[in-house]
Amino acid sequence: MSQLAMHGGPPLRQKPFARWPQFDETELAALNEVLQSGVWGGYHPKVAEFEQAFAHWHDARFGVSAANGTVTLETALRACGIGAGDEIIVPPFTFIATATAVSLVGATPVFVDIDATTFNLDLNCARAAVTPRTRAIIPVHFAGHPLDMDALMDFAAQHQLIVIEDCAHAHGAAWRGRKVGSFGAFGSFSFQASKVLTAGEGGLLTTNDDGLAERARSIINQGRRTSGAWYEHFELGTNYRLTGWQAAILQTQFARLPAQLERRAANAAYLINELAQLDLLIPPAVDEAVTCHSWYLFILRLNRERYPQLNKPSVVQALAAEGMPVNAGYPYPLYRNEVFASVPHRVTPCPITEKICEEAFWISHEILLVEPEDVVDFVRAVAKVQENVDALATKLVQ
Repeated sequence: MSQLAMHGGPPLRQKPFARWPQFDETELAALNEVLQSGVWGGYHPKVAEFEQAFAHWHDARFGVSAANGTVTLETALRACGIGAGDEIIVPPFTFIATATAVSLVGATPVFVDIDATTFNLDLNCARAAVTPRTRAIIPVHFAGHPLDMDALMDFAAQHQLIVIEDCAHAHGAAWRGRKVGSFGAFGSFSFQASKVLTAGEGGLLTTNDDGLAERARSIINQGRRTSGAWYEHFELGTNYRLTGWQAAILQTQFARLPAQLERRAANAAYLINELAQLDLLIPPAVDEAVTCHSWYLFILRLNRERYPQLNKPSVVQALAAEGMPVNAGYPYPLYRNEVFASVPHRVTPCPITEKICEEAFWISHEILLVEPEDVVDFVRAVAKVQENVDALATKLVQ
C-alpha cells in the first residue's frame, strides 16, 4: 500500500490536467477584428450576432447580453417588476449572487432546501414556503444538471409564480430535449472565467417574450429603447453592456462548446462507473430526463455512512496532495454568510443543505476535457485514499 502524499509519500500525479480556458489563434484573430474596427464597446455587430446565436441554440427567441451573470439576474428581476415586499424562493446551495440579486432589487430571498441527489431545489420544500407575498422562484440548474422542469413549471403555474432560471452552470443543458433558459420568463447565463463558456466576464438573458426582452435591454442600456434616439431615455436604466471584445471571444468559444460538452459527458460517465466500484465517495446521479448535462462541476460526496471516522477537509486535502484539482465547495449554506445578518431574508428548514455542505466537494469541468487515460488518474487517486483510510483518520484536517 502506497503512503499518502500528504503523509510524505510520492504524489500519484505531478503534471497538470487540461488548461482552462482553451484558446488558439482563432481568438487572437477575432480580437484583432474588433481592434481594427474601432468599435470596441457594446455596439459592435459581434454583440448582436452572439446574442442571437446563443439564444436560438437555447431554444429562445431573444438574447440580451450584459456585463456579467450577476447583473443579468438583477435585470431579470427588475424587468419582471419584482421589488420591495416581494418574496423570491432561492436555494441556499449556490453562489451568493442568486440570493443577493433578489436583495439588491429590494425583494426578500427565501431560502428553501435542496434535493440530496441532484442538489437542485426541492419543490416539496418550495411548496411549503409559498406565502401570499411569494412572487417568483429562481431555480439553479446546479453543476449543469437541469431541475425537473415539468414539475417546476406546474408548480409555478399552480402558485402563479414567475420563473427566472439561473443557468450560470448550465450552458447547453437540456431537459427532455429542450434547453434550459427557455422555460421561464428569463434564463440567466454567466460567462465568468470558470464557466464552460467564458470571456473572463459577461452574462446573457434568454427569453421568449418580446416585451420582457425589450425591458431588459432598456435597463441594461441606460433606459433607451431599441427604436429610440441616443439621447432618449424612457426608464431608469444603467450601463451593463457587454463589449465587442467579450463578444468576439464568446463567439469563438461558443464554436468549441458542443465538442467540449461531448468530451465532458463521456469522461463523466466513465468516472461515475469507476467510482461506483469504490465506496469512499458517492458519485453524482443523473435524472433519465436530462438529455444534456453541462458538467460544469462533478459533485462528489464523502460516504459518511461507510466512513464515519473521516471528514470532508481531510479527504479533499488528501486528493489535492495526490495532484487532483479538487475544490472543497461551500463550507456552509448561503444564509450563514455574514451579509445576511443585516439583509432581510427568510430561512426555511434546510437539513439536506446543511448535510451536503459537510459532505460534498467537486472537481471542475476542465478535468473532464482531458484524454481518457488521464481521467484514470483521478480514480487511482480515490482508490489510494480509500486504501489509506485508517492512516487518514488518525490525522484529520479540521
